[in-house]
Amino acid sequence: MYYDCAVIGGGPAGLNASLILGRGRKEVILFDNDAPRNSVAQESHNFITRDGIKPSEFRNLAHIDLRKYPTISIQKNRVLDIIQADSTFQIKTEDGRNYKVTTIILAAGLKDVLPEIEGIHDVYGTSLFPCPFCDGWELKDLPLVYIANGAHAFHGLKMISNWSEDIIVCTNGKASFSSDEKEILKEKQIEIIEDVILRLEGENGQLKTIHFQNGKELHREVGFVSYQMKQATPFGKRLGLELNEMGGIKTDLYGRTSMKGIYAAGDNANGPPQLIIAAGEGAKAAIGVISDFVEEVF
Repeated sequence: MYYDCAVIGGGPAGLNASLILGRGRKEVILFDNDAPRNSVAQESHNFITRDGIKPSEFRNLAHIDLRKYPTISIQKNRVLDIIQADSTFQIKTEDGRNYKVTTIILAAGLKDVLPEIEGIHDVYGTSLFPCPFCDGWELKDLPLVYIANGAHAFHGLKMISNWSEDIIVCTNGKASFSSDEKEILKEKQIEIIEDVILRLEGENGQLKTIHFQNGKELHREVGFVSYQMKQATPFGKRLGLELNEMGGIKTDLYGRTSMKGIYAAGDNANGPPQLIIAAGEGAKAAIGVISDFVEEVF
């Protein structure tokens, strides 16, 4: 089976890339293993005309758009390996099939790596959130907890303060703030609890109490958590692609990576991780693919 382009990842970047490739008269196959990063989210925001849409509905509507074009194939399958073969690539999938393609767009995005705290996955996405731009409006002016985690914790806290001034910071025993940053927080009367978090307690996804190792408790019902991110697939590393300073795949304006024929789009290449930005990056990568095809043939 031969395709002009394989798009790996069925999020907004991969979906939009596939649409433009299909409309560009390219034979394209979209691989989607149906494990989206935003599967825990109740709603998606900041995408004009689609603000507040459920992630599953967004994907369903996108698939309806893609099915209008006969050159687009959608495969619910996981890609296991990519093998370079001269001027083409061979893609091996979980069901044992092999696909020959001329170009590839890596659009599988990132995975959130949460702090190892008991109960965090029970409330993540329903009352404890990763992104204030996505959920800050719904939590505006409410008493918030912020579970700090890592080098970017102070920046995250500053962003959250745009939506609420009532914030208690929990570092979970980690050195997340410098002495200068702590002084700033003290001046702004933002409390810091530095003890290790024992567990998060809640019911039906609703956070109620944060229990600390020293026996103390904090009652907060909503908040944010600072998290780490990693590539959702290993292909960037396996192919030896050059990375950017944020650990994403380095690309030019049109998604071209350091390897000819491989493009990248969405959260795994350029941030910040927002639905509408990922879709735009997918569009640019698809335009890059079509432009390169045209240049070679013309």
